[in-house]
Amino acid sequence: MKKVYINSVASISAQKTFDNTSFLNEIEDYEANVIDVINPNYKEYIPPAAARRMAKGIKMGVVASKIAVQESGLENVDAIITGTGMGCVRDSEKFVSAIIDNDEQYLTPTSFIQSTHNTVGGQIALELQCKGYNFTYVHASNSFESALLDAKLQLELDEEKNILIGGVDELGDHTTKIHKIVNHIKTEAVKTSEVLDSKTQGAVFGEGANFFVLSNEKQASTYAEIASIKTYNTLAETEVLQEAIAFLNANNLNIEDVDVLILGNNGDVDFDTYYHTLSKGFQNTQQANYKHVSGEFNTASSFGFWLASKIVKTQTLPEVVKGNNTNTTSFKTILLYNQYRGENHSFTLLKQC
Repeated sequence: MKKVYINSVASISAQKTFDNTSFLNEIEDYEANVIDVINPNYKEYIPPAAARRMAKGIKMGVVASKIAVQESGLENVDAIITGTGMGCVRDSEKFVSAIIDNDEQYLTPTSFIQSTHNTVGGQIALELQCKGYNFTYVHASNSFESALLDAKLQLELDEEKNILIGGVDELGDHTTKIHKIVNHIKTEAVKTSEVLDSKTQGAVFGEGANFFVLSNEKQASTYAEIASIKTYNTLAETEVLQEAIAFLNANNLNIEDVDVLILGNNGDVDFDTYYHTLSKGFQNTQQANYKHVSGEFNTASSFGFWLASKIVKTQTLPEVVKGNNTNTTSFKTILLYNQYRGENHSFTLLKQC
């Protein structure tokens, strides 16, 4: 089977990540419990008339995908695979609100048409004029990993040469209120720099779009090799470390071979214990965190994937994401671990190539 490479990356997030020439050099230190993305100038990528009709998630996805494709040096890709937890939730909310407000009469279909989870993937295909395989995974917080796994299998088997994958989720006002009521979102505003030590229930929610061009052909712009991915629906807290070790062993590696362990802890006192358990088993390994700068959302792990790709490519680890004081100067092997509220666990392994 062929190896799979990350040939380009693009990120629209709560930080100024849409500019690929910088790498978390300037950090926005929010004090909030919900954080929006820093928007690029959408007019540079989408005609204003078209942008006005697009939901925020669609605009983020389209622009991030265009940046990724441009960096890869390609004019088009063979397939598009998207992961999203909530899809275009703002249009879903608009349509349901219209049903209630208009007593189920005189409804315009626009919001309904644009509310489906595969709208982002379809819009990207229209923008690129890509008529190949187009699939959207909606697997909660494993949505991005499912897209990644699908692309990896196709490329390993040489079914396609270049595949655009991504994770995208947007914030919706009504959905956010519901998450606050059930304590999934912190009740108090928290500073970005203090989120991971907050010791309270819930997370700081965010949104974003992170896209990548994967290929089975290495090129000058290649960031890293995707060595392996494994997902689990449920894992006991006591099983996380042994599963991580088993995952590494299956790839002929040990804990000592991992240069950076990237964890998806979000400051939720009830569920960060999974990360703390794994962290203790990697005490001598450089660790990193990212959800305090990106916020928590279903495809936040795609931001972690972007972070890992940039670390391998640039051989630098931004100070803001460092999780411990271990000083590592060479970043060749990176292990990512993510879960959300005790479910949908994933391990992803990246290597320098």
